[in-house]
Amino acid sequence: MAADDAEETAAEVMAKAAELLQKIASPFISFVFESIPIVINIAQSSYNFYKRLPTNYIHFLIGTIMCFFGGIYPTVFAAIEAAEHGGLTTVRKALKDVSEEILIIVEESKKDDATDEDKDGVNDVKQISGKALMKRKLKLVLTKMDPNKVNAAIQSIYKVWMSVLAVLTIKFARTIALALSISDFVKKFVNRFILPIIRGATPPEYKKWVPVISDWCCKSIGISIAWKVQSVISAFASSMAGGLIMSRALLVILSTNGFEFGGINDHRDTIIDEIASYFFAGLGFYFQFYFGFSAPFPLNIVLYPVQMMDYYIRHAVTSK
Repeated sequence: MAADDAEETAAEVMAKAAELLQKIASPFISFVFESIPIVINIAQSSYNFYKRLPTNYIHFLIGTIMCFFGGIYPTVFAAIEAAEHGGLTTVRKALKDVSEEILIIVEESKKDDATDEDKDGVNDVKQISGKALMKRKLKLVLTKMDPNKVNAAIQSIYKVWMSVLAVLTIKFARTIALALSISDFVKKFVNRFILPIIRGATPPEYKKWVPVISDWCCKSIGISIAWKVQSVISAFASSMAGGLIMSRALLVILSTNGFEFGGINDHRDTIIDEIASYFFAGLGFYFQFYFGFSAPFPLNIVLYPVQMMDYYIRHAVTSK
């Protein structure tokens, strides 16, 4: 009887889950098809605006980002630098091809949403279940998308990512070694003083999980500390490099706008840019240190995708 009741309960849960999925399928699909063009248009507009900026303004912008965010997202900046030498142009073309295919699907989906084949005054997509809607949209994607174009784009992105990952693994080899050393040190302490207490308080049938979970925790502690140290190192280095880029770009911008520095407008003829770079570097490092090497509100919301990318790259590099 208990087994039968458990089976009935499980069946009820699955039925409710399926019903809930059908209810949210339609609004979720609508949200996806409405938001994707907006995201693509924002990205394209931002890139076009970036390309229209004068070279010196671009250098100043890059220097500012490096100076104030280099230690917050160290792996992202390292990945971009590696991709610059390993196929960033290829990635841009691949993303352009994928975005074009996505926009085609979105336009076809809009036409499909307006279809009323039975002529009853109500669009067909509003008269079908969530499951049928998902099948309908999946069929639309499979029939309207160019698989060869998408496959070539994905392959290009994957090849560049593999080359970037290989470079980052070498670049952050010391961080990986530090993480392993810290985790081994923590593991010895835990195994000697903490693990016996946990084993004594754990039921016999679950004791086999204690060393495994303990190992996970020790590795997590080691990785967290090692990457925090790397963030400090990256913040210092990027602040210095970004501050120098900012000062030299600012020197040219001010000179071209009529500001005179004794007739000097080349950074090789003065030390003004070096002096200013120390100020920018100190300001950038203090900014990162003050906020604990994490983006402050509301930038943390805007840059949340970049944060997730940084976490993923850290995991990929450490676990490789």
